[in-house]
Amino acid sequence: MAAPTDRIIDIGPKPQAFDIETATKANASYRSVAWSGRYLQVTLMAIPPGADIGLEAHGETDQFIRLDAGTGRVQMGPAKNQLTFEQDVSDGWCVLVPAGTWHNITNTGDAPMQLYTIYAPVHHAPDIVQATAEDAEADEKAGRDEPPAWSVQPEKTVADKHG
Repeated sequence: MAAPTDRIIDIGPKPQAFDIETATKANASYRSVAWSGRYLQVTLMAIPPGADIGLEAHGETDQFIRLDAGTGRVQMGPAKNQLTFEQDVSDGWCVLVPAGTWHNITNTGDAPMQLYTIYAPVHHAPDIVQATAEDAEADEKAGRDEPPAWSVQPEKTVADKHG
């Protein structure tokens, strides 16, 4: 799918500055990687009403998530069937996901939930745009959504888990 011309282009580990709130609210894709450094990455996400980011756990990746529009319900825990943390979130809220923690955010509103995520270390292919969650899953299965070779990754990789 061709990317819109007004989206933030990931220029890799070079200095960058942009209005992240405006870019997040303008993003219509499930996931759009906005910047990939050596140690962290910024992605923009749009989650339709009733949909979610998908239950997952990143073995060696911490995550910072901030909502810029919409409402949702966060669930986190030590196992996919043990989500002991629950919190309603909305515009301005952040969610902090420690590495290895199972997590999901479901859009509970009637408008798209617009958020951005900061991954540390880098988690996705630079500048990848995935219009839907299904596109993201297909890219992952096909090996098209891997961190760049120039990013610093942990020595021992623990595979991501999906619910």
